[in-house]
Formats: sequence, structure tokens, C-alpha cells
Amino acid sequence: MIKLNFLLGFIMVFSLVETSVFAQSNNTKTTNNTFFIDSTLVKKHLYTLASDEMEGRKTGTPGIEKAAQYIENEFSNLGLTTFDGLDSYRQTFTFTNRRTKEEITTANIIGVLEGKSKKDEFVIISAHYDHLGIIKKDGQLDSIYNGANDDASGVTAVLALAKYFKEQNSNERTIVFVAFTAEEMGLIGSTHFGKGIDASKFVAGINLEMIGKTPSFGPNTAWLTGFERSDFGKIIQKNLVGTGYQLFPDPYVNFNLFFRSDNASLARLGVPSHTFSTTPIDVDKEYHQASDEVETLNMTVITQTIQAVAKGTESIIKGIDTPSRVVIEEKK
Repeated sequence: MIKLNFLLGFIMVFSLVETSVFAQSNNTKTTNNTFFIDSTLVKKHLYTLASDEMEGRKTGTPGIEKAAQYIENEFSNLGLTTFDGLDSYRQTFTFTNRRTKEEITTANIIGVLEGKSKKDEFVIISAHYDHLGIIKKDGQLDSIYNGANDDASGVTAVLALAKYFKEQNSNERTIVFVAFTAEEMGLIGSTHFGKGIDASKFVAGINLEMIGKTPSFGPNTAWLTGFERSDFGKIIQKNLVGTGYQLFPDPYVNFNLFFRSDNASLARLGVPSHTFSTTPIDVDKEYHQASDEVETLNMTVITQTIQAVAKGTESIIKGIDTPSRVVIEEKK
């Protein structure tokens, strides 16, 4: 497999044409550069996080430590501050692996961009940076589960959005950027994060998961889990009018996806926290396979989805719209 140093060189020479606007249904482009996302930077983040050097980013391994350091460095370069009394970007904790009973010390990586007029109201933008690690199987030549789509693509979006909102300097609410650990082991990182917050101060959760493939709805679309559980999705749809990009409710209701990503940990606390995705999960042959590599993903889809999230969440970030709270009905 191609190694990281070569890939980064490749990116510098053969980077994709930057996607600074949304594609329209008639294949024309707008001239609104307000929501410009640098596709070269997107590609750099994705190739780095999904490289063999990260060894599949399994929680508790040297590979995920490399990913943590990369994310920390990006937060530092952007000048983000630390969260809620932490002395670094790491929220470190220890948990017991439910399957192996092993004690694992790990960390969520958290950076904060303080708001202006509503700095005590928080919006979280998140993705999980862990994956499955190295799994050796008979007859399988590749044992590294790189997790390019799941969820290096989401973490790439978090980093790109952190840069975008930092440069915009117009967030009235405080934005908390989080790369969650141990999602694959049962939403461990996000559950730990949720235990230490005042959920009433968190007005929205923007989670990104597997945004690297064209949805079943077609180009320039994404879908949102738990669409009916708050008016978060309707706010996004309103803000996307005229962009040529559309957001749809999760079409895979039988998969129970609302509760299978880190948004669920906050939603259970009442936060209108939802996950954006583009992948047709019902037919995705790379899901949790060693074949989930960067070469299977569409960089234009990733870049345009990040732009859509930036545009779609604008009124929430600026304190104009406040999504309704999520109510989780317990089964009797």
C-alpha cells in the first residue's frame, strides 16, 4: 500500500481543483465564496488520518495516539482554546473494554472557539477518530482497517470546519470541536464527555459520520439521522435553499442509526444532536472492511458536504435559530 510521505507529496502536486462553491442542478456554479472550503486541505487531512501509519486507529494503540497528536496539532495551529478547565486539548480517562475486560486509557480531543454575545451557549461539532485497528485474517493480504470513510472523513470535516469558523470570526455561540475516542467500542468517548457537561447549555450537536460517498439521493445531497426528533434538520434545509444542495431524512430507519453514532450520547441528554452522512449504508461494501481506504472515496462529495454543513448550520452558530430539544421516549 502507498505510504504517507509519498501521498503527501502526491497531494501537493496533484491536488484536486478547489471546490469553493456548491454545484447547481444545471451544473453551473455560484460565485459565493463565503463558504469556501479548501479541498487541498481536506485531502491532506483525509490521507493523513487514513494512512497506514495510523494503523487503523484502534483505541488504546500507538496508531490512534498518532492520530490524536495530529488533531491536537491542528487545533493548536488554529489557536483554539481548551475545554472546561482542561490544561490541554485532551480529555483523558480510563475505561474497561466490555469484550476483553482490558483497562484502556484514552482521550477525547477537544478544541474550543469562544462565542461573542452568547458564549455560554454551546454548539458541538464532532466525529470519532478511532476505528478497528489491525485485524489479520486468513487469505486477506491487507490487515490494516484504515477507516477512511469511517470516520476519517468526519474528522476531516471537523478540522476543516474549525478552520472555517475561526477565519469567519462570526460565531455568536461557542463552538466545541471534538474528536471522540472509542466510538467503535460502544460510544465510550462521547458518553464520557456527556457525563461532565451541563446539557442545558448545549443548543445543538453536529456530528459527521461517513461523508465520503454519493448518497442514494444523488449528488449534492446528504441525509440526517433522527430528522423527526427535533427541528434541527428543518433549520438546515431552510439555510440550504438556493445552494443546490439538499438534506434528507435518514432513509435507513431499520438500521437505527440515530443511536449508533456519537450524537446519541448527547441526544439522550436532550441535546438536539444529529449525524450528517452521505454513504448508502445498505449497500456499502467497504463498511468495517480493510477496503475502506481513501481511494474508494469522492473528494468532491466530502468537500461539498463540509460546505453544506457550514452553510446549513450558519443561523445556529450565529445564535439566530435554536433547535427544539430532543425527547427520548423510554421503552416500557
